[in-house]
Amino acid sequence: MEKVELLAPAGSLEKLKIAVQYGADAVYVGGEEFSLREAAENFSMQELTEGIAYAHKYGVKVYAALNIIPHNDDLNQMRDYAAQISKTRADGVIVADIGAFAVIKECAPNLEIHVSTQANTLNYASACMWYKMGAKRVVIARELSIDEIKEIRKKTPLGLEIETFVHGAMCMSYSGRCLLSNYMTGRDSNKGNCAQPCRWNYNLVEEKRPGEYYPVYENENGTFIFNSKDLCLIPYIPQLIQAGVTSLKIEGRVKSEYYVASVVKAYREAIDEYYRDPENYEFNPEWYQELEKVSHREYWSGFYFGKSENDGQIYGTSSYIREYDIVGLVTGYDENTGIATVVQRNRFFKGDEVELIQPLIPGYSAHIVDFLQDEKGFDIESAPHAEMILKMKFGKKVLINSMIRKKRVTI
Repeated sequence: MEKVELLAPAGSLEKLKIAVQYGADAVYVGGEEFSLREAAENFSMQELTEGIAYAHKYGVKVYAALNIIPHNDDLNQMRDYAAQISKTRADGVIVADIGAFAVIKECAPNLEIHVSTQANTLNYASACMWYKMGAKRVVIARELSIDEIKEIRKKTPLGLEIETFVHGAMCMSYSGRCLLSNYMTGRDSNKGNCAQPCRWNYNLVEEKRPGEYYPVYENENGTFIFNSKDLCLIPYIPQLIQAGVTSLKIEGRVKSEYYVASVVKAYREAIDEYYRDPENYEFNPEWYQELEKVSHREYWSGFYFGKSENDGQIYGTSSYIREYDIVGLVTGYDENTGIATVVQRNRFFKGDEVELIQPLIPGYSAHIVDFLQDEKGFDIESAPHAEMILKMKFGKKVLINSMIRKKRVTI
């Protein structure tokens, strides 16, 4: 059985390295131009070349997103950019527009092309046409059910790869084809600069009563009529694999290193457990609990089990659920002393209970901070300063890029 690909977001070079170390089979990145995530740090051409070399060292593929919806004046620059991408040894490019597709076929014919979810591929006829044009992979729309995915797989050439999102933010439009941000803020969502006005709180104004705002309450907190829940399909790994999907994609190029590490790690464990013994596979609730420890909105299963009624929207708030903070990143470990070198990310104190998650080591381990020193080796009672270098002990070997998190105190 050919193993399904776990595809992770990489909004920066550091996040790429984290995704690789925590178990991604492939990552997708954005360059400084033509990517639909302007808010991400994104990659210069030099960083992209470095990131691809790093990923390939570990057998991990890298796909570059050129998935804006271009206007006429974007095309010449896109030709030059595609030619540069083709020299980086990228494993493929992600494209949403048929014109951009044509430009890349012309200027960088060696590049493998993946058709973005922004192209809204909802049926097997569209998928077959993209394949005939030369696409290697289609990222199918989030609005499809499992049964529709199975039918697309059944009625498309086996040489066409099928990628689907399994985790992350959902859009109130068809996979991002939205002009709300343009109209309300002047920020073009189809060029990567969405202001997410769908997450805002709205009131009703009657035309003959300007300035009088009437709340349309879903509950006592207000009205968030466009605010969708986050997608989470980790309980349904077997169904997705059996549907014939090639790649399982995690959304989140603007999310933190901690988010990338935790989400990739949970899905990696679930996928590996399935392939270990498919017939006797059992879902481990701890994987879902791990995903609840990253910043997220309420989870749901999207459209994978049929059209949503009212369960896909969050009506009470547009805020994220965030119960844990990352407080440190391990950058070194001395096996002779058992001391780990840690870069502080959020304030914590000696005596705090923290959790340690490590690359490719299942689960997490809880620890009390009973040994805390500054960079010079002096004992300290807290780590109050951002990016300060610390010394800690955990009673066992700790891997580089392990993360230390702490549960938030609620009052």
